[in-house]
Amino acid sequence: MPPKPKITKDMVIDAAFEVAREVGGENINARTVAKKLNCSTQPVMYHFATIEELKQAVYAKLDRYHTEYLMHIQKPQKGVMLGIGLNYIRFAVEEPNLFRFLFQSGFAAENNLLEMIDSEELVPVISAMQKAMGISMEQTKKVFLTISLFAHGYASIIANNSLEYDEELIKSHLEQAYRGAILAVQKEMK
Repeated sequence: MPPKPKITKDMVIDAAFEVAREVGGENINARTVAKKLNCSTQPVMYHFATIEELKQAVYAKLDRYHTEYLMHIQKPQKGVMLGIGLNYIRFAVEEPNLFRFLFQSGFAAENNLLEMIDSEELVPVISAMQKAMGISMEQTKKVFLTISLFAHGYASIIANNSLEYDEELIKSHLEQAYRGAILAVQKEMK
């Protein structure tokens, strides 16, 4: 019976996740991951036939991590969506390399926001919003799209070092966008 591998698949994914966090997803390769694990490249390639497969596994882990981050609202907000929107922007501030890998690397299974809104990964976020706002799922998705585009714009600019983070200013703008999105949905209901 062959010896049990000392480096597990999960260990490889975790190490690659840390590489992405520290220096960006584009720097995930057999050498950087092996260095993080303090081993040769052989265990990395044993678990993943290609680096593309490893990056996909890291992306999936990152997607779950990001969803958990979004749902952990730090301070009470006027609405769940405001808390989620601020967390989305905070994620870009606190984890710029992970943000860029998640949203600017081309690894998303969905090619655009309209496809993403119906993805399984967003069900917890959209459901929490719907419950908090007390409107239909279709209306909730419209509000989500508006706030997502607004928050993503801020987050992308910040993650790419083109704007300094000012939480009070961003919170004020996000609240205005949220109120506008709610008003637009309410107008459609009439």
